[in-house]
Amino acid sequence: MLAMKSRHIRWSGCAFALIASLSGVVASYGAEPPTPATTTVIDFFRGGSQPTSTYEQFVTSRNCGLCHRSDDASILINKPWEGSMHGLSARDPLWRASFTIAEQDAPFVGDMCIRCHVPRAWIMGRSKPTDGSKINRGDRDGVTCHYCHRMVDPFYKEGVSPAIDAAILDNIQDLPTAHGSAGAVLDPFNRLRGSRAEPNPHSRFKSPFFEESAICETCHDVSNPALDRQPDGTYVGNASDTRHPTMQKHDMFPGERTSSEWKASAYAKGGVDAEGRFGGNKRIVSTCQDCHMPDTTAKGAKTGPIRDDLADHGMYGGGTWIPLVVANLYPDEVDPVAIAMGVAGSKSILERAATLELSQSGEVVDVRLINETGHKLPTGQPEGREMWINVRFIDDAGQLIAERGAYDASTGRPSTEDSKMYEIVLGIDQATADATGLPVGPTHHVAFCNVIYKDNRIPPRGYLNAEFERIGAPVVGAYFQDGQYWDDTRFALPKNTVRVEVAAYYKTASTDFIEFLRDANFTNDSGQVLYDQWEITGRSPPVKMVSGAIDLVPFDVGDFNEDGVVDVADAPGFVACLDGLGSGPCDPGDLDGDNDVDLVDAGRFQRRFGSSE
Repeated sequence: MLAMKSRHIRWSGCAFALIASLSGVVASYGAEPPTPATTTVIDFFRGGSQPTSTYEQFVTSRNCGLCHRSDDASILINKPWEGSMHGLSARDPLWRASFTIAEQDAPFVGDMCIRCHVPRAWIMGRSKPTDGSKINRGDRDGVTCHYCHRMVDPFYKEGVSPAIDAAILDNIQDLPTAHGSAGAVLDPFNRLRGSRAEPNPHSRFKSPFFEESAICETCHDVSNPALDRQPDGTYVGNASDTRHPTMQKHDMFPGERTSSEWKASAYAKGGVDAEGRFGGNKRIVSTCQDCHMPDTTAKGAKTGPIRDDLADHGMYGGGTWIPLVVANLYPDEVDPVAIAMGVAGSKSILERAATLELSQSGEVVDVRLINETGHKLPTGQPEGREMWINVRFIDDAGQLIAERGAYDASTGRPSTEDSKMYEIVLGIDQATADATGLPVGPTHHVAFCNVIYKDNRIPPRGYLNAEFERIGAPVVGAYFQDGQYWDDTRFALPKNTVRVEVAAYYKTASTDFIEFLRDANFTNDSGQVLYDQWEITGRSPPVKMVSGAIDLVPFDVGDFNEDGVVDVADAPGFVACLDGLGSGPCDPGDLDGDNDVDLVDAGRFQRRFGSSE
C-alpha cells in the first residue's frame, strides 16, 4: 500500500503548493483530504527513454498535416487522428481531473500519467514538476505523430527490426522489462518509422513493430510500480524512494490490463475470423490495429498513391463523450469536423463490440450478452466506466409495464439494483485505510488502491481463469468458465407481458465518479470544470451498444387466486399441484412452461413470492 510507508507527510514538489491552497478549498468542500503517501519519483520509475533536453524537438501534428491531411476522406491520417482520444489525450478534462487527485494522494505519480498522455512534454523534460504546470500548448498535441513514429521496439529482434534500433537500444541505460506503462524507447533524432520504408520527403525506416499489438501495449497496459504482488495475491507497498523490486508489470498492482487481456485472448493466439464486423479490408482479426486502425482503401499523403492497406488513424474506442467536452474547452485548438468523425467512429465500434441473444423459458426471459472484442468488455480505465442491461416489458396494447436498468438522464444514473452492471471496482484494505484515513472498501482514490473488489466484465474468446489470474485481471464477484466469452442474465416476466425489448448501454463516466472528481480536488478547479461540462453535455450520455426484442408465448407467474400478487394465499394451490393433488387448474404453477409442475417450478415460485408482477 502506498500510504503504509508512513503516516508522516513529506511535503515536497507539487504537494507543497497543495498545502498552501488547502484552507479555502477545504472550507468549500467541507472535508479533509486523505493523508498522502510518502512517494518520490523513483517509486514510479519505468525503463526506456528518459526526459532529456538532448532529444531533437518533437514537431506538432500540424507540421505532419501539411501532407497527411485532407478535408475529405481521401487521406485517413491526420484528420481522423485529430478527433481521436490519442489526439485529445493531453486536453482530456477527465484525465486532468483524475491526474490531479492521483498527484494529491501519491506525489510524483503524475510522472507516469504525463508519460502516457503528454509524451512530448515528458520526453522534453517538461514533466517536472509532476503536477503538469510546465505543459505548453504544443504539448497538448497528445499522443502525437512523432511520439509513435519515433518509437523503437525495446526488444530488438536480430535481422527483423532495422539496424538503427540496435544502436539506439545500446544507449538506453534502463530498458523496459516488458511493454507497458509508457516504457517507450524513442529515437533521439527525427527519424521516423512505419510499416513500410519511404525515403521521401523524410527518412522513413520500416519497422514490423508498427503492425504488432506490442506497440499499443506501450500505453494500454498500466501498472502501479509502488505496489508489489505477494505470493497470496495481495499487494503491499514497497520501501519509499525505491524502484519496484522485480520491475515486472504483472508483479505490480493492475491499473489497466487491456493489452494483457488481449494477449491472453484467442484473437492474439492465432486470430479470429470477425467476418468483417470491425470493418477494414481484413476478415481475420489478430492485432489491436485490425479493429482500431483497420486497413482501408485511401491515400496516406496528398501526393501518394491510393492503397488498400492504409491504416485508418481514427483509433476508435469508447470516446463518444470526451471529444465533445474538449471541443467546448479548446474551441481554437480542435477541428469540429474531426471531433464529429471521432465521436461517430467510436460510437460505431461500440455498436459492434457485442451481440445479444434472447430466449424465453416459461415466466422468465434469458439474456445472453456476447463479447465480440479481444479484451474484457468494457475495458480500459477502471474508474467510472459502466455497461449495463436495460430490459423493457411491453403488454398487448404496446404499453410499458415495467423496466429494469432504466436510465435517469436527469441524474446520469442507471438503475442497477434490478439489472446487471458490468464494471471493475477498486479499493483499499484495512492497512491502507489506517494509513490514509479513508474507509476500508471501494474508493475512487485510485493511487491508493490495492484491492479489486469487483470485476464482472465479460472476458474475450479464449478466456482461461488461470491465465487471467496470472496477468492481474481476475474475475471477482462473478464466475466465467474457461472459454466463456458471454454472460447470461435471467429476468422474471411481469404478468401480461407479450414482448420484451433488451439493450446494452455503455457510459464513459458515472455520476459517482464525476462527483468524486469535483469534491475530492483540493488543488485546483479541474474537477469543477469537468463537472460543469458533464452537465452541459448531457452527463456523459450512454451509447446503446446493441439491442433486440422477443415476442413471448403465453406463460404463468404463480398467481393462483389472480389477485395480482404471488403470496401465501397462492401457496396451497401450488403445493397441491406440486404433489399432483391439485383440484383446480395447475397452469399458474407451471412457471417454466414444460406442462409439468415440478421442483424447477418450485424454485421459480419461491423467487416470485412477494412479487406484485
